[in-house]
Amino acid sequence: MNRYLYIFACMLIAVLLLPLPTLASSKKKAVLNEQTSSSIRTPATLNEMKHWSNPDYTRISLELDRDVTWETHELGRGSQGVPGRVYIDLNHTRLGRGVKDITIGDGLLKGARVGQYKPDVVRVVLDTENIKDFKVFPLSEPSRLIIDVRGERRTEISRVEESISSMPERLVIPKQEEPAPVVEKKVKHHKKTTISKIRRIVVDPGHGGHDSGAVGPSGVMEKDVVLSIGLKLRALLKEELGLDVVMTRSTDVFIPLEERTAIANKVNADLFVSVHANAAPNRAAAGIETYYLNLAKTDKVAQLAAKENGTSLEKVSVLQAILFDLMANYKLNDSAHLAEDVQKTLHKKLRSHYSDVKNLGVKQGPFYVLVGATMPSILVETAFLSNAQEELRLKDAAYQQMVAEGIMEGVRSYIASLN
Repeated sequence: MNRYLYIFACMLIAVLLLPLPTLASSKKKAVLNEQTSSSIRTPATLNEMKHWSNPDYTRISLELDRDVTWETHELGRGSQGVPGRVYIDLNHTRLGRGVKDITIGDGLLKGARVGQYKPDVVRVVLDTENIKDFKVFPLSEPSRLIIDVRGERRTEISRVEESISSMPERLVIPKQEEPAPVVEKKVKHHKKTTISKIRRIVVDPGHGGHDSGAVGPSGVMEKDVVLSIGLKLRALLKEELGLDVVMTRSTDVFIPLEERTAIANKVNADLFVSVHANAAPNRAAAGIETYYLNLAKTDKVAQLAAKENGTSLEKVSVLQAILFDLMANYKLNDSAHLAEDVQKTLHKKLRSHYSDVKNLGVKQGPFYVLVGATMPSILVETAFLSNAQEELRLKDAAYQQMVAEGIMEGVRSYIASLN
């Protein structure tokens, strides 16, 4: 009997003890839910407002600490002396300290004003002068809302280099050359008549600064090899084709993706070439490929776009959804033409020294760095850093020079086709 009482007592104690961890777990879950709910209730913060412009294009970047939803509205545009306004309401957002109105005065916009319209709504107002249309789209990681405004250049506004002189110092600006001897003038005159339709090109070495890009098995970083290729390409484009060349970066600095295309638009570039090195989970993947902006046709392209955009596949899907509306302004056919010429000459150049180089062809993809470009624009993947053999090639100065020569020859071929 005592034995049965003992067993019963043990069972009773066990039952009494069971709810204790369950209660503790429920309490912990409640705390987590409360924290999550609190995080959701906290408004986003608008930390900075920047702009780049020329007389027929303005890009404004609203930099936030998280993604937001927004609503756009428009009042009468600046025709017949009536001032126009475009305003964007950022929902569930607060205005950060130090964010101020900006004066633009580029012929399209007088300026951009910002204020706390409601306790949880920040309003950005664009005072317009002469705009045709505008597009608003988000970029993520970090979160930004981009506003692209386009219009028709007024005849009284010159296209000369005033916009270039106001560009950030980190850009490499085409310098005014000293008076040259007569022989030098003849050479330069010959080059300019040969390439009259293409005068300025922006070369964009990908990544930079804290953004290393892809990293190879032995530690070679994409940002370093593409900068080296970009500088070699700059020299060739100047010397061989007589082009003005603007670099988005000429040192190891970070430049946001939306700023790179904005630079090309600001300086009235005729071409935009972004230089990158590829990477893939499959270490055997190898070859070269060239992209222009469009929707991703395969999962692999979407994954590459996520890598180059520095974001997730989910965010790439969001970008794809809005690209339908953004595509109207892009020179897709010209970009495809440029991509074909560069891919062909780059593969031919490399294959003359490396018989195993794979031609992966010309493809389309939703790359942030190409969004908003008003000129033919491409992204060149020069090799796979994730492949040990191609990593060795990418860090070799001779290979880098051949890549630069191949791209330059593609640009030459494109120009020749226009003439």
